[in-house]
Amino acid sequence: MGGGAVIAALGLGVVVTYRSDGVVNLAHAAVGSFLAFTFYEFRETGDLVLPLVGFNNRIPLVPRPTVLTALIVIILYGALLGLLLHTLVFRRLQRAPSLARVVASIGLFLYTFSVIGLTWPVAPDIRPLLPRNNVTVLDRLVGVDRLALAGIVVLATALLWLISTRTRFGTSTTAAAENRKGAMLLGINPARLAAYNWMIATTSAGLVMILAAQIISLDPLNNSLLIVPAVAAALIGGFRSYPLVAVAGLGIGMLQSLLLSLQADVDWLPDIGLQQGVPFLIIVVVMVLRGESLPTRGALREGRFPTAPEPRAVLPVTVGLTAAAVAVLLWGSSDWRAAVITSSIFALFALSVVVLTGFVGQISLASYAFAGVAAFAMVKFTNAGVPFPVAPGLAVAVTCGLGVLVGIPAVKVRGLNLAIVTLGAAVAIGELLFKWEWFVGSITATEVPEPSVGPLDLGISAPGDGYPRAAFGLMCVVVLMVSGLAIANLRRSRTGLRWLAVRANEQAAAAAGIDVAWAKLTAFSVSATLAGAAGTLLAYQRTTIGADSFGVFNSLSLLALTFLAGIAVMSGGLVAGLLAPVGLLAIAVGQDVGKPSPYQFAISGILLVLVTVLYPDGITGLVRAAWNRLRPRGRPHTVPATT
Repeated sequence: MGGGAVIAALGLGVVVTYRSDGVVNLAHAAVGSFLAFTFYEFRETGDLVLPLVGFNNRIPLVPRPTVLTALIVIILYGALLGLLLHTLVFRRLQRAPSLARVVASIGLFLYTFSVIGLTWPVAPDIRPLLPRNNVTVLDRLVGVDRLALAGIVVLATALLWLISTRTRFGTSTTAAAENRKGAMLLGINPARLAAYNWMIATTSAGLVMILAAQIISLDPLNNSLLIVPAVAAALIGGFRSYPLVAVAGLGIGMLQSLLLSLQADVDWLPDIGLQQGVPFLIIVVVMVLRGESLPTRGALREGRFPTAPEPRAVLPVTVGLTAAAVAVLLWGSSDWRAAVITSSIFALFALSVVVLTGFVGQISLASYAFAGVAAFAMVKFTNAGVPFPVAPGLAVAVTCGLGVLVGIPAVKVRGLNLAIVTLGAAVAIGELLFKWEWFVGSITATEVPEPSVGPLDLGISAPGDGYPRAAFGLMCVVVLMVSGLAIANLRRSRTGLRWLAVRANEQAAAAAGIDVAWAKLTAFSVSATLAGAAGTLLAYQRTTIGADSFGVFNSLSLLALTFLAGIAVMSGGLVAGLLAPVGLLAIAVGQDVGKPSPYQFAISGILLVLVTVLYPDGITGLVRAAWNRLRPRGRPHTVPATT
């Protein structure tokens, strides 16, 4: 009941922000976790921690506050933080397409998670706020804190229901959610209502994580990923019904606990995160059965997707960049060779995002999950005696099939809905597959065999300054070059035009005779193939892989950097490769190739939010616009006068 109460409370907060602003805030649990960390730090030291990194972010307020003082300060702090999030970020995205709102919440997710990890390498001491004794219920010992937290959630649900149905504030919020234009004509200020609701949601997230800390402990990763079951509960409630969301959240928590108990009692069940698959299954079932699961909201006007111009001068650019990469690999230092390899692999990952999200408008957060499947499958094929390059080829084929399977829900859902599905899929794959010893070989670290064709060694390993070997780098560059040419040709073909038509308007595309389902599935298959190829190269690069090598945060960071570079153009994928951690740009500015920046998630997150709000076409779009302004204009065409 304790875990279920946390899921239910977070689900209620997700519904509050969606009803008011049309935003499913994927950073909701992460922001609540930050407030919980801040509370316990403030209670022990009297220092209020600001969500900033890179310099002293502590403000001394009182020597040692009481519990009541600390709670009051955090409630006010949470309200202010919610107001800032709405005013500075999401209010500016009211007219933006769903892609922009999703990536903004992902940027906030990355930034908040990074702030917690950098500020608290070790979690602060937790002094319980709820009773810790046990009572007997149905011959079982049950913690009073679990019952108390569940009771608080029930009371909060009743209060939210009363406010939403019996007060002018609640009915005005509902009116603005149903039809924003109509609400404004009636004199309702939707922006003000949204600000109040953001303050309520953010404060409630902080309070529930504070109370739950003694039950689930404070952990930046696990606490932030509670957003997945919270969204599953919100989906069951249709993002409308607070009582149904609370019941669903409690039920999900109980079902997860039951699976944990069964794993302890039943020997043949594998020791993997079965409970993490529950939210994913719920999300998929609800999405597929309901189709457009999120209720339609009246909007002023939805903005455009980032511009997707046709690639030009593909062959000369490809030859030039490939020649430059080959020159660095043959005559560059060890650090520069490693940077070329890293940037090439990351660019291949970014191209998979460009195809699916940039060209088709389907938001996937499972790129690294696909890559992990390919990497572990490749190792398994190789250990079974399948030679190189057949083993990675088969692994990529498996990933392509998985991409089509995950893409099936995209036939009925899109945009934010699909982002929720793929986020759940990424978490489920990480817990179910990547921690299953039969599939990965070893839970801690799986050895990756070196690639070779007869006497030709294509592996990365070499002694001294010979590492990384240029032969492996050349293989990565060739794979990227071939993939880039193939995607450029697809973009200019009828298939690419169909993708863009589906992105622009699915109904209009279907009316024009385009098979929308087929267009989506082909995009998923191509994207998963690219991610699978990148995953096999990443495995060969690292020589040992584990579940952490393909975590969901890597997929979020990938989307962040690709959106920053330019998510709808092929050059955006290449620029994202340059921006990769310990990639070419990092080496050019003097970063040690062996020491990735601890601020990479924070930088990616804040840049993603800024680019989403200020310039959604990304770096490549900004350069393209500047070039169009500066290039000389031709003489205007004139028509000769006639008599």
